[in-house]
Parts: sequence; C-alpha cells; structure tokens
Amino acid sequence: MSTPVPVRHDALQPSGSEGARPGLLLRLTAEAFGSFFLTVAGLGVPLFSIPQSSPLPAALAAGLAVTAAMLAFGHASGGHFNPAITAGHLLAGRIRPGAAAAYAGTQLAGGLVGALALYGILRTLPGIADSRTAFDTVTAGFGEHSIIQAPLAAVLLLEMLGAAIIVAVFLATAGRDNASRSAAAVAVGLSFAVLLQLGQSVGNLPFNPARAVASAVFSSGWALEQVWVFVAAPLVGAAVAGLVFRTFGNGSPSEGAGESGVTAAGGTDSAPHELEAGEDARTGRDTAGEASEAQEFFEGKRG
Repeated sequence: MSTPVPVRHDALQPSGSEGARPGLLLRLTAEAFGSFFLTVAGLGVPLFSIPQSSPLPAALAAGLAVTAAMLAFGHASGGHFNPAITAGHLLAGRIRPGAAAAYAGTQLAGGLVGALALYGILRTLPGIADSRTAFDTVTAGFGEHSIIQAPLAAVLLLEMLGAAIIVAVFLATAGRDNASRSAAAVAVGLSFAVLLQLGQSVGNLPFNPARAVASAVFSSGWALEQVWVFVAAPLVGAAVAGLVFRTFGNGSPSEGAGESGVTAAGGTDSAPHELEAGEDARTGRDTAGEASEAQEFFEGKRG
C-alpha cells in the first residue's frame, strides 16, 4: 500500500489565485494596448506641439500616460509596456523567458500601431507636406540629429542610466496589493516624466525600445540607422538593474520578491505569477506533469 503524498502548496503561488489569474492572451492584450497608449501620448503630444521650446508638457504627458496605463492594466499583465522593463524582470527572475519574449513582441506591435495611427493623422493635415520629416522631430537621435549635437557616447550612457533607474524604481515599488500597485504606477510615471524631460533636451531619448522602433519606422532613413542605440542601450541598463535586484533584492519576502512574492511587478494576487504551483522553487523542475506544456502556456498557467 502506497503512502499518500501530501499536497505541497508552492510558497511562490498564493492559495486560490490560480483560477483568478488572467490567461496569457489577456495579459498580452493588456501589454499591447498599454504600449499603444504610451506611444500615442508620448509621441503625439510633442508631435503636435513644439517640444524644443517647451518640452515639459510632452514629458508630463508621457509620465501620466505610464501611470494611467499601469493603474488600468497592471492588475492583468503587471504593467510593463516597455521591453526594457520586461528585460529587467527577466534578469531579476520575476518572469519566464517565454513570457518575456511574448511581452516584448506585443509591446513592439502596440507601439507600431500607435505610431501608425499618428502617421495617418499627419497624412490628413494639409499644412504638413512630409509626414516623415514631421516624425523626425520626435524621433531619438544622436550627433547631428540631436538637439544639442550629443555624441554617441553621451546618448548611450544616458539611455543606459535612465533605463536602469526606471527598472530599479519599478522593481523596488512593485507589490501584490492595490496600494503597492498604485505606488508603483505613480513612482514609475514620475520617474519617466523626469527622465523624459532630460532625454528630450538631449535627443528625444525614450528609454523604451518599443517606442524608439515605432517612431524610427515612420521617420526618415537616418532614424533606422541609429535606432540600434535606443534598443541596445536601455536593454543593457535594464539588465544591470535586474541583476542587482536578483542578487540583493530577493532576500526578504516582505520586499515582494522573495519566497512569497515572485510576481510580475505591479501585479496583484491575480497577476501573473512567474513560478507556478507544482514547480520546485530552487531547481525550476516541473513536478506536476499532468497537462500539456503548450496548453498550459496559452491558458496562462505557464508564464
């Protein structure tokens, strides 16, 4: 007679949260729409104003858009809306590689759709002869395409530093209850607003690879030649912040990142929990083996 094996409740998965956790499709939809919103606000405000003479409204608009999107959709997806933030979560051990890749893809898609919508609006305006030239005014650039002629080295360092700060703020303020999620949304939004104020003065630095690619696609040819800087640099900065939090930030469960809190940052108990019930927290070995991995992934049971 075999001895019954006691049911082990995974310390990383709160009891009763599995049924309420959104599926992968809903999470990706939230990420795509949030990225769409951030692109429309972050590019649209300076596109239809004069950011060189008054960059503050554009920076504030982008920061407020981040806060609004995180408050609206953070409970579903964690509220990343930025491949750099997702990369930081990946290196911090708070999201699986498969989910991180899916998040980044939908963030890029949402940003491209947002830029396409703005480009379509520009094409309807009779006073704008060349829509691509208009997009050049809000696209990130360095050297002769920077407002202050900032060299490549300066832009690289500022993009890495800004992304590292944003990811650090996100990871530090994230929690699973409503108060923590609201605090994270406000803190990240304000951080974006402050850094974008600085970034616009240097060369429209977005600290967001999805937004950088979206604006470059609809700008003149030079933008695509330089866009690698605004993709690689923030990812490097985010990776540094993520590794720091993986090393030093996961020691206490009260910080929301230890044994009881490995979640998509900014989420609640119903947000994506990256290590699932039935998986060993130390080795990552799946002990359930009941259902198909592919089916669990698309149902959101696997991050």
